Amino acid sequence: MPRPGGGGPVRRESLLTRAVGAVFAFVRLAEFEILFFLFFFIAFLIFKDLTSRPEYNEILVKKPGSNDYWPY
Repeated sequence: MPRPGGGGPVRRESLLTRAVGAVFAFVRLAEFEILFFLFFFIAFLIFKDLTSRPEYNEILVKKPGSNDYWPY
C-alpha cells in the first residue's frame, strides 16, 4: 500500500528487528545506570571473594596481641 503523499510502500520491520532496536535504545538511554550497577556488582564479588579466605577471616576474629579468639 503506498504512503499518502507518494513514495514507495510502507515497510514494516519484523518483530525481532523491532525488539533488538528497543533493547539497544534502552541501553543507550540507561547506559550510566547500567555501568553504575555493574561497578557495585563487580566490587561486591571481589570483596566477597577476598573476605571468604580463611586468613582474612582470622584477622577479623582474632584478638589483637593474643592467640585467643573473640568469644562468639
